[in-house]
Amino acid sequence: MEKAMDYLGIDLLCASNSLRHGHFPAKDCLFPLVTKLLSYFLVAASMTVKLPQIMKIVDNKSVRGLSVTAFELEVVGYTISLAYCLHKKLPFSAFGEIAFLLIQALILMGCIYYFSKPLSVSAWVRVVVYFALAPALFAGKIDALVFEALYASKHLIFLSARVPQIWKNFRSQSTGQLSFLTCLMNLGGSMARVFTTVQVNAPFSMLLGIVLAVFTNGIIMSQILLYRVKEEKQVDAKKMS
Repeated sequence: MEKAMDYLGIDLLCASNSLRHGHFPAKDCLFPLVTKLLSYFLVAASMTVKLPQIMKIVDNKSVRGLSVTAFELEVVGYTISLAYCLHKKLPFSAFGEIAFLLIQALILMGCIYYFSKPLSVSAWVRVVVYFALAPALFAGKIDALVFEALYASKHLIFLSARVPQIWKNFRSQSTGQLSFLTCLMNLGGSMARVFTTVQVNAPFSMLLGIVLAVFTNGIIMSQILLYRVKEEKQVDAKKMS
C-alpha cells in the first residue's frame, strides 16, 4: 500500500501521524494531500465526462444545436496539451485527465461527423491534416520554440472552442443536443482545477486559462438551464392550447 502511494506521489504519513497523536493535520500537511487526491479524482472522473454527450447524440441520432467548430477546437486543444505533457515527462496525475478527455473527444467527433453526413470537403481536409500532424506532435518532432508557442496558445484555443457554442445557443435560443451532465461535469472539473492549480503554485497563465474555462463553462451551463425552462414552458403552453 505504501509503495503504491509513493508511486502515485501521495504522502499519507504526515496526516496519519497527526491523527494518531490526536491532532488535526496542519495546513502545510493537509492541502498538498487534498490537492493530490483531488487531481487523481479528476483523472478518474474524466473517464466518463463526455459519455453522456456521446450517448445523447447516438440515442437521438442528431447533432442539432451543436457547434462542430467548438468540438473540433477541443480536440486540437487536448492534443496540444497531452503532447506537451508527454514531451515534458510530467507525472500521470498531471496529464491523465487530458488523455482520457482526448480519447472521448475523438469518439465524440466521430459521432458528430457520422450524424452530420454528408461531410463537406473542408471537414475531410481538417481530419486528414489532424491525423497527419498529431503523430509528429506526440513524438515531439517539432521545433522546441514552436512547441512552447502551441502550448501557450492552448488557453486561447479552449476559449475559442466555447465561444462558437455559446453564440450558437444564443442565436437559436436553444442548447439542442448539448448534454446537461457533460456540461455540469465540465464546470465542476474546471472549478476543482482552480483549487489544485493554486495549491501547486502553477504559472499565472495556467490559472488564467482555468478561470476562463470556469467562466465559459458557467455561461453554457446557465444557457442550458435558461433555455430548457423556456422550452418546457412552450411545450406546456402548446398542450394547454
